[in-house]
Amino acid sequence: MIDDDVRPVLEQLESGELGAPLAVLAFLAGQELELPETELNATRRRAMLLLAAGGDPHRELDVDDRAVKALAVELFTEERRAALGAAVDRLALLARDLPHVRDATLFLAAEPELAWRLLALSLLAEEFGE
Repeated sequence: MIDDDVRPVLEQLESGELGAPLAVLAFLAGQELELPETELNATRRRAMLLLAAGGDPHRELDVDDRAVKALAVELFTEERRAALGAAVDRLALLARDLPHVRDATLFLAAEPELAWRLLALSLLAEEFGE
């Protein structure tokens, strides 16, 4: 459950200390999802193979990268995407007094497909330790 422990991260996002606020917010919201470690590891490995097949596996990723899209498709269920949406809504409530972060969470809430791919992007980036 998202709680006040994420407040310092939200404040860093608001101040501009952290880059890519949408990806960070999707990652934070995604922490509430139940993603079995074996499934997550297997889908990450397949995405890494796609990255390697496409050239430099350590290149900068974006939300439209085929490896990101593949990871998003493999992990997708309606229940998980709904849970991500609910978590984004909870982040918006926590950020109600942080205008930039609140606006970003409201944007993500209105774009569930983008939020899902941003989560996939952040999960893949996490594999690189970024």
